Parts: sequence; structure tokens; C-alpha cells
Amino acid sequence: MKLSHRSVGLAALALTVSLGLSACAEDEDSSANDTAETPAATPTPMEDDSTAPAADAAFGPACDQLPAEGDGSAATMADQPVATAAAGNPLLTTLVSAIQEAGLVDTLNSAEALTVFAPTDDAFAKIPEKDLNALLADKEALTEVLTHHVVGAEAGPDAIAGDHETLNGTTVTVEGSGEDWTVDEAAIVCGNIDTANAKVYVIDTVLMP
Repeated sequence: MKLSHRSVGLAALALTVSLGLSACAEDEDSSANDTAETPAATPTPMEDDSTAPAADAAFGPACDQLPAEGDGSAATMADQPVATAAAGNPLLTTLVSAIQEAGLVDTLNSAEALTVFAPTDDAFAKIPEKDLNALLADKEALTEVLTHHVVGAEAGPDAIAGDHETLNGTTVTVEGSGEDWTVDEAAIVCGNIDTANAKVYVIDTVLMP
């Protein structure tokens, strides 16, 4: 039996529509699968606007005076108890002599955890020579001054602000933000130096109890 031209045309049109609908359905399924398989975008973390220095990095304008390696370097000091570590630091030669004169080397080295505000050589040089020599010769007075610079707990940059009781029973007050900090009347010129048993903050003025 022969099909009329109209019947052939209608059949062709039906086939075209059927194929078109099938293709659309496949495209929709593909789009749906793509959407389901695409992981959600990871939110961009907000920038930390904290003003505290990094907890694992030394900070301050005098830090570049530390040796890059060997005695007095950050890496070497981190492995040594605090009095031994200070002995290799070129900023702290007068302080080290004072610690030895006061007989505090073993006390500091054997402590479990300390925070030490360490005056530089230039800080000691601010004291008139006659007065400094008298202080170094008076073990009791020297011990009082030195222990006024030591706190019996380790305080990193996130905990350094505020009032701290010293080993001398006195109090020092730390204020500031970012890399600008003071301890009473002294400025921290290189802070957050790690030693095996202490955090060291190098300061530009000797603190008097």
C-alpha cells in the first residue's frame, strides 16, 4: 500500500519532534547532573585583622641585629635555656654579666617557664656609670632589679598585654598593639624570642622596682 505524501510528511514531523524532545530531556538531565556534581564554592576566609604579631615570629626593629645563625640566632636560642641563650645574644652582654654577678644563671636555666624582659646594652648604658657599677657590686640590689624583669610564666604575643607579677613580687604593665609595645617606661625592641624555657622580650630601658 502506498503512503500519501501527507502521511509521510506527518510521520517525519512526528519523528523530528520526538527526537527533539529526547535531546532536550538529555540536556536537562546532563545539566542537572553537572549541577549536582559541581562542589560548592569554598568560602573565602576573612582576613585576620588582629593587631597582635604572629605567635611564632620575633618582631621589632632590633631583631635584625640578631645573628642569622650560630650563637645568638633565633634558631640556636630556641634550643637553649634562657640564661645560656642570652649569653650568645650580642644585644645582651651587660645583662648576662649582671645575671652572672647575681648568681641567677642556674635559677633562670632550670625554671620550667618564664617571660624575660631583657634590657639591651644600650639600656644599661643609660644608667650613670657610677650608679651602674654600684648596682653590679651589690648582689642583693642587683637580684631585686633583675628579678623585676622576670615573670614566672611564659607569655606569647597573644597574652603579653596587661599586668604581670614578677619573681620579685612586683608588677610590670605591658601595653600596645601590633609591633609597638611598652613595658612600663621601656619599649620592646625585639619581642617574642623563643628559648627552651622562656619567651624573651628585649627592651630599651632597665626597669627599676
